[in-house]
Amino acid sequence: MSTTTTTPRQAGLTVGVKRSIGIAVAVIVLLFLVLGTKVVSNDDPLAQGAGVFDPETFGADNFPAIQEQVQEQAQAVDVLAPAIAADAAAAAEEYAVDSSGGPVFSVTFTGVFGEGASGIYPVDIDGITGDDLLIRVQTGPAINGTELRDATGQLDFGQFTNQIEYQNAAAALNEELKKSVLADIDTASLEGKTVTVTGAFTLINPAAWLVTPVAVNVQ
Repeated sequence: MSTTTTTPRQAGLTVGVKRSIGIAVAVIVLLFLVLGTKVVSNDDPLAQGAGVFDPETFGADNFPAIQEQVQEQAQAVDVLAPAIAADAAAAAEEYAVDSSGGPVFSVTFTGVFGEGASGIYPVDIDGITGDDLLIRVQTGPAINGTELRDATGQLDFGQFTNQIEYQNAAAALNEELKKSVLADIDTASLEGKTVTVTGAFTLINPAAWLVTPVAVNVQ
């Protein structure tokens, strides 16, 4: 029967190897933790405490600034309509903000609302609307689209965790629009009323605009 004896030097080498492996594992774990951490700037619109996206908070925090910017950059309809009709691409380059859904224009106008359907009203604007151009305004209860999210160019996909959160941001802004702007308006009975609207629309069909408002003044 043979007996294997471990010398002190061999024991020291074994301990050293084990220690090196332990250090290497710790370094790898630390790298994973660092690389997997998302740093959020204090200036980021998504900086909300623990970093969990809350749609209601996001809408309330961001809608006022978006509303103000859309109002500031809005072009009169008698400027936009002929520009788009003449050259939609050139008009988009001059007046619109690019988005994944198409160019987003900010516009302002005063007109008479026609007969609505599902909260969407056509608008009769002197010298503008007619056979060549249909302008409609959505007033709820359902507000669809991503115009409020995209109109300023300040919010992009990279600021959000994933596509779902990006879509939820658009929906949150639409909900805040309903609370802040549309809640005090009888949107079920706007037919025949003269209304001043400032809002945004995505140019999909140059002959038909669907405007998401940020300001509505019923006269």
